[in-house]
Amino acid sequence: MTTWDPARYLQFADQRSRPFVDLVGRVQGEPRTIVDLGCGPGHLTAVLRARWPEARIHGVDSSAEMIDEATADNASPSDDRVTYELADVATWTTDAPVELMISNALFQWVPDQLAVIRRLAQLVVPGGTFALQVPRNYDAPSHRLLHEISSRPPFGEHTDGLHADRGTDPAAFLELFASLGWTPDVWETTYLHVLPGADPVFDWISGTGARPILQALPDDLRDDFVTTYKAALREAYPARPLGTILPFTRTFAVARREGRLR
Repeated sequence: MTTWDPARYLQFADQRSRPFVDLVGRVQGEPRTIVDLGCGPGHLTAVLRARWPEARIHGVDSSAEMIDEATADNASPSDDRVTYELADVATWTTDAPVELMISNALFQWVPDQLAVIRRLAQLVVPGGTFALQVPRNYDAPSHRLLHEISSRPPFGEHTDGLHADRGTDPAAFLELFASLGWTPDVWETTYLHVLPGADPVFDWISGTGARPILQALPDDLRDDFVTTYKAALREAYPARPLGTILPFTRTFAVARREGRLR
């Protein structure tokens, strides 16, 4: 099982937060109960609170490290309407009414994600909204090089089964919510992140997409892989005077269930 490092993930917190801010900006209405699926270290709870000051917010994540960070950062009793739960969204459920179910960069990690989203959507009350964002850059050099290099000897025998393209055609989200009778809004955006420092693309991907492969490699091979991978990334993403440019495409879906909030 992949473990997550909140500090590494938050190294590019501003850039990683931008898609969530854009997603929240397309959600209409005033939901009173919000579930944040894959809430991570809780750094985006402030975005939800700023937009909906009176809502109850419940974050769910399967990483104990992320939940520990979220609860540590939010240990103050000043906001007793925020709670966090350690759980796998593939099986998570609730009896409480959910008016907004939102997710930032989670479902690409979930097997059978469309089936899971379909199940979770039934937990949203009539008039409520399901909003999600997922990366769709698996054909980018960062990911192509990751999988090409890690598939070669001597790395390949340790990384078998970790090379799936986790991207989803945006039309699949559109068709899913339409089949439920919801009103979907689906779009894609490519961000041009300007990253500072040496080997910033490696630093970025080592906090997310490369973690399963890095953790699968034994200690005596990991350093060799990292050296080779960093060199390939520097060639694919050359440093410029303003920094290193990382194009990153993301898919968004905001779907509203028919009916009225009570």
